[in-house]
Amino acid sequence: MNYRMYRMKNWVRRYKRETIILFALCVMLGVPWLINNPAIVGAAATQRELPIYCVQRDNKCVSLTFDAAWGNEDTQQLIDILGKYNVKATFFVVGFWADKYPESVKALSDAGHEVMSHSDDHAHFARLSTEQIIKNLNTCNDKIEKITGVRPTLFRCPYGEYDDHVIKAANSIGMTVIQWNVDSLDWKGISADEITKRVTSKVVPGSIVLFHNAAANTPEALPGIIEALIKDGYQIVPVSELLLQGEYKIDHTGMQYKP
Repeated sequence: MNYRMYRMKNWVRRYKRETIILFALCVMLGVPWLINNPAIVGAAATQRELPIYCVQRDNKCVSLTFDAAWGNEDTQQLIDILGKYNVKATFFVVGFWADKYPESVKALSDAGHEVMSHSDDHAHFARLSTEQIIKNLNTCNDKIEKITGVRPTLFRCPYGEYDDHVIKAANSIGMTVIQWNVDSLDWKGISADEITKRVTSKVVPGSIVLFHNAAANTPEALPGIIEALIKDGYQIVPVSELLLQGEYKIDHTGMQYKP
């Protein structure tokens, strides 16, 4: 073997080794960022189990959703504001929150809002086994059903975290996993004006908007958001009414659509 060929073979071996190392580093660093972003995952996401982020709708429909896990300072105020505009929303409730505030859970249901599951204890579901997930969901569902008389059919993962086995476990007991495509960022403590601008600028037909029941400036922002959406021709409905019925598919962005 001549010297030039020897150098070429060494270069090829080194290139392959460095490429493998670089790929491994990209995977380790990139997966936490990519795992719950279907738009970034792209074509590969068609092979993944995904929650519903939004719905393909020809008409102007949108759903307002509120996660209830910690405080309870503003729940009644939110009920009053929504009632003023005759708007029904979906509240994703954690089991221990229902334990602590059963009167608020009942008030939400009595006002005509959907009370759905946000897990029993706000655990990191991707770290749980399938059996643990099912037990957790059923425990929360039992608590909500005991208060409202209605068993939840929708589930929002704590922290918005999920993987294939989380989605499959929820689906196995007849629950549909719901994410969101518009984040109000109210949990960051941003101003009411900022919340309003974020939501009204990002909503499209079929959007699912994320709020929290105990965020500081949500009650101040909510009337303006509702008025702007209504003025723009939107009908505001609970998530179960936004979803498509019968056979459907979910594309790589998490949009539910009819095939």
